[in-house]
Amino acid sequence: MTKRGVRVGNVNIGDGSVSIQSMTNTKTDDVEATVNQINRLSEVGCELVRCSVPDENSAIALKEIIKNVRVPIIADIHFSHKLAIMAADAGVCKIRINPGNIGGVDKAKYLADYLKERSIALRIGVNAGSLDSSHKSKPLAQAMRDSALEYVSVLEKCNFYDIVISAKSSNVKVMIDTYRLLDKACDYPLHLGVTEAGLYHTGIVKSAIGIGSLLCDGIGDTVRVSLSDDPIKEVEAAKDILKACGRYDKPYCEIISCPTCARTNIEVKSLAEQVEQMCKDVNKSLKVAVMGCVVNGIGESQGANLGVAGGKEKSAIFVDSKYVETVDNSLILPTLKKYITEYESK
Repeated sequence: MTKRGVRVGNVNIGDGSVSIQSMTNTKTDDVEATVNQINRLSEVGCELVRCSVPDENSAIALKEIIKNVRVPIIADIHFSHKLAIMAADAGVCKIRINPGNIGGVDKAKYLADYLKERSIALRIGVNAGSLDSSHKSKPLAQAMRDSALEYVSVLEKCNFYDIVISAKSSNVKVMIDTYRLLDKACDYPLHLGVTEAGLYHTGIVKSAIGIGSLLCDGIGDTVRVSLSDDPIKEVEAAKDILKACGRYDKPYCEIISCPTCARTNIEVKSLAEQVEQMCKDVNKSLKVAVMGCVVNGIGESQGANLGVAGGKEKSAIFVDSKYVETVDNSLILPTLKKYITEYESK
């Protein structure tokens, strides 16, 4: 379903592209540490940053934080609509609330009216662990969908439509099922994520399956990978997921390489790492293949713009799936660099 656009600072969620989010893990009232982390996130490609607001000092700090960063800031609010009002006054571009703990329908309506006057968007964030008791007898995915839409209805009655919806679960299957139901049920943009995904390795696997499955079907408008780790790694993982799903809309160089076997005659891993490093500043979409033998050569890397198929002493270089020359193995890297430079200048 085509989604309506929701403006969050200079980012339009729901315009067909997929924006990348993360969340600070500093103490929000430590302005210097929070600003430094937000700017680091921005440097690696994060487009929206969320800060938790657990108390009034954190809400007050947002004003100074916003003055010193380059990306839109989202306030993460639980239990207090008053903190949401303070965050709005501080200049955030979006508020995230969990309807199950914001204090009831009346407070949600009051907040909606306040945000509408200031053109501040609102994310309804439903989590599997904090559903209203009226929904707990239903299958979990259905319960999460119904909970989110119940609060959407409240906001719509206030003529408030700058809404983004998330419905996260640490159970990947439940998360996928819930978002599929939401995608069929409404035209509001969807914020994808597997909540409490865990430590780095497990968290990336869960997030890639959950977020990636939906993105491949065209579902999802903004993503956050949740890891018990440095938020920088969340952004890097999100970018990799978007690239793998064909939803990353900025130029980048993709390295494909074979897993190696007894036929391999070149050091595929180290060569691929060197090529990846060589391509990190290439400002053009480019696919480079590093293949260990002729079997995994041109045929197995169809679609690559250029690449190498390794041989015992000499290796074949190919461009746009066509053989162009054979070079000594010692010359593979400079030869690839030459073709990369030529391709970038086209």
